[in-house]
Amino acid sequence: MTCAFFGHHDCPSSIKPQLYGAIKTQIEKGTTTFYVGNHGAFDRLVLSCLRELKKTYKEIDYAVVLAYLPSNATEYLANETVFPEGIEKTPKRFAIDFCNRWMIGHADTIIAYINHSWGRAAKYVKIANNKGIIVINLADN
Repeated sequence: MTCAFFGHHDCPSSIKPQLYGAIKTQIEKGTTTFYVGNHGAFDRLVLSCLRELKKTYKEIDYAVVLAYLPSNATEYLANETVFPEGIEKTPKRFAIDFCNRWMIGHADTIIAYINHSWGRAAKYVKIANNKGIIVINLADN
């Protein structure tokens, strides 16, 4: 099973324990693959949790889904990133949209932090909901 993440770029760091717990629960339910973006505070919190959980749960795999090369090449380990197939043909202004739709297309579950109905994260959670993907919104708890 696969899990992806969508959240507001300005989410509070105080949600990290809740996020960690939600990811751990997904692992215990059999999720082994995780995809996360790299565009804000929520994504950084997710990556931090995944790195910590990987130390205990060796069977999990995770990847930062890149829309384009990061400005800081040392930010990620070589085995932590993936470029979705077809991204090279996508204009840069549509690359994040391409990656988000790619993650939805590969996810059985979405863990989100959405506390308002506008913005990119909310848009993709709505798309996931419309496709029948399970969405766990940490802002609802």
